[in-house]
Amino acid sequence: MTEQLTADLASGALLDALSEIAEAASHVILPYWRAGGAVFTKADDSPVTLADQAAEQLILSRLEALYPGVQAVAEEQSEAEGKPDQAAERFWLIDPLDGTRGFVQGKESFTVNIALIEGQRPVAGVVSAPATATTWRTAPGGGAQMRRFGETWRTIRVRNRPDEGVALLSHSVTDEEAARLAARYGCNRWQGTDSSLKFCLIAEGRFDAYPRTGPTSEWDTAAGQAVLEAAGGRVLAADGSPLLYAKPGFLNGPFVALGG
Repeated sequence: MTEQLTADLASGALLDALSEIAEAASHVILPYWRAGGAVFTKADDSPVTLADQAAEQLILSRLEALYPGVQAVAEEQSEAEGKPDQAAERFWLIDPLDGTRGFVQGKESFTVNIALIEGQRPVAGVVSAPATATTWRTAPGGGAQMRRFGETWRTIRVRNRPDEGVALLSHSVTDEEAARLAARYGCNRWQGTDSSLKFCLIAEGRFDAYPRTGPTSEWDTAAGQAVLEAAGGRVLAADGSPLLYAKPGFLNGPFVALGG
């Protein structure tokens, strides 16, 4: 089935399929949002909900039906069964609900993330935001796109750095640390937000940098990185090289996501 995946990636059919799957998962998640559903605690003290589990089940079953045998590394499956010892040359990275803490608190900044990794690089990715019914993706033939659910895709691109650059930071950092990080990357203002939305908002040309010093899992970043790089941005590891995947434990070190 790898031949079919290759053909669909080239034709754009893969991106259409991934977009449909991510938006379907979004519709699965929405009934749980602000509904006071059960929240469980994983071994790393992070939360997981029935929405995470239902969305991941949908994504994995749809991908296996379309492209049987392609390895999938997904957050909840990895928590339940353990992470694979190694990744295939080509594999899926899936976060069915990124930003679960915010989701539990009733915030809007949570996302569905599906990426295809090939040769340690994200070559296709889709990010959907259920609360705002918005999807961002790598575009067939190159570039990046976004749309409201069911509407026409439109092209997006990073902006050139303005005089008043604005950074996006995780809510987990202190105001002092946020100001220091923003200034380090040429931004004199910053704003806090959660999840992979940060990559997408930079890809849209609304913000300029997202520095991250704390640990993240690869499924947190892969789809957003794919979209941002397709829109003309960069995601760099601490040594200035592109952020790569299939690392030990599927864990990221510090990185920065940059626009133009």
